[in-house]
Amino acid sequence: MFQKVDIQHKLEKERNRHTTSQKLLEEVKTIFLENDQDRDSIRENLTTPSSQNENDFNIDLLDADKIFHLADIKNLCVDYRLRFLGSHFFKGAFPEEAISKIRHMERDHGISLKGLKIVAPAKLLKLENADDPLLFAPIGNDYFYLIHKWGNDLHPLRRWLMWPYKTFGNLVFTIFLISIALTAITPMQAFTKGVVTNTEYLLMFLFMFKAVGGTVLFIGFAKGKNFNTAIWDSRYYNG
Repeated sequence: MFQKVDIQHKLEKERNRHTTSQKLLEEVKTIFLENDQDRDSIRENLTTPSSQNENDFNIDLLDADKIFHLADIKNLCVDYRLRFLGSHFFKGAFPEEAISKIRHMERDHGISLKGLKIVAPAKLLKLENADDPLLFAPIGNDYFYLIHKWGNDLHPLRRWLMWPYKTFGNLVFTIFLISIALTAITPMQAFTKGVVTNTEYLLMFLFMFKAVGGTVLFIGFAKGKNFNTAIWDSRYYNG
């Protein structure tokens, strides 16, 4: 006795009371056009060098857990041999999620974010010749706001693998340990016919230390490598 209700038809009637489908389509097209223009502008800001070192954020809208001081960022870069440079040095494509987060922040704060910086391994950056990006926006007074993180996490052993390159003292200590290990596994009987004494072990250690140290220094100078404390904010590949 009662005809079934087609809810799609009812919804269309409700919509048509306020507007036409053609007008609605034009409004949607306008929204998408504005969205595309905003995103293109954001990409341009990300890939264009900027000397701006602060943004006029509404402090009440910021998440305190995402605010970091330059000293904390430097310590991270030194420990894991990462770089902290302007976003225009990033040679990969910025993910759409990062673009969306920037756009939402710009809408919420009523600003256009400038001077964006990124933390990443050197291989992900376009460096001038002499694994996980973190995108930051400067707040001012050496404080930065974390906008987005993407990519894979760093290898759990990266910090320890990069420890020898942290400072000159770390490198010397590493060479010292390697020399001891090489001396311990060296068949001393092949170098002497008599009883092996501590003096001969000491001489072998000094030889190993000189050989390992010389090799490391030669490779380091040949490739133009430097210590983590010197390159964390360097834009030069061999900085």
